Amino acid sequence: MKPYRYQRARDISGAVTALAEEPNATFLAGGTNLVDLMKLGVMEPEVLVDVRRLTSDAVEELPDDGVRIGAAIPNSDLAADWTIRSRYPVLSQALLSGASGQLRNLATTGGNLLQRTRCVYWQDTTTPCNKREPGSGCSAIEGHNKNHAILGASEHCVATHPSDMAVAMAALDAFVVVQGQDGERRIPIEELHRLPGDEPQRDTTLEHGELITAVDLPPLGFASNSKYRKVRERASYAFALVSVAAALDVDEDGTVRDVRLALGGVAHKPWRATKAEEALRGEPMNEANFRAAADIELEDAEPLRENAFKVPLARNVIARTLLDLSEER
Repeated sequence: MKPYRYQRARDISGAVTALAEEPNATFLAGGTNLVDLMKLGVMEPEVLVDVRRLTSDAVEELPDDGVRIGAAIPNSDLAADWTIRSRYPVLSQALLSGASGQLRNLATTGGNLLQRTRCVYWQDTTTPCNKREPGSGCSAIEGHNKNHAILGASEHCVATHPSDMAVAMAALDAFVVVQGQDGERRIPIEELHRLPGDEPQRDTTLEHGELITAVDLPPLGFASNSKYRKVRERASYAFALVSVAAALDVDEDGTVRDVRLALGGVAHKPWRATKAEEALRGEPMNEANFRAAADIELEDAEPLRENAFKVPLARNVIARTLLDLSEER
């Protein structure tokens, strides 16, 4: 048992200050990921600052017709919320595809965004891992890498981000609201998570002590025609080999007016498929164009020894998801 100190903050500013004053401290909300990593010895914080009851656990309408999601709302409650189910079904579906019912009852929105990778070498303290110990090497590059990245990786890390929810939020152009010692800021979700580069130990662009307080979803009328598809090795409680979050807007003549696409299971962060989106806008909606757009997005893929299958898999899942949306509109 590694000793640590538990502290329950009274308010957000107190929590931010408490963490900023302790270099080896971390926030505790649902704890569904953090506690597991502490048991494995991967994370060994000296101080846990409990923030579970400090932020909102509700979904609220914004003046611009967008939605604000409180950081403390459990994944199960967010997935069941009627506003989310009706206006942003891709998000509800993504949440329901992750973890188990028991974990979704405890896991929070803010914590879900900050999940650490499930790379087996990151979780095994007996193996080299640049994310856990910078400069020690990446065991996955020449090791077991079936579940690892095909886009945006580096020679220092090929791990993938595990969140399903974050992929849907990337497709919805979400903004993450954070509070730090310098005040509040709103971060486009595409700028929250990092590619590994030469600092794989940094998952996000958050400063130490910054706390996620909410997530804002902008108004997006065609988000009601959206879908999340996840391919995994078993029917439940498994992380994505490849996942796709998509929303599609089509003119009456069958031309793609607008589209949103994000991929999971393929990179160190939720991968916004902007090249595919650009290729599809203004084009007729059909399977050939959907596959061609997917190929454009995947042309820079660099698969590893065991995960080349992810390239055709991603192409097929993108095309199938868009076809479903074109038929359901």
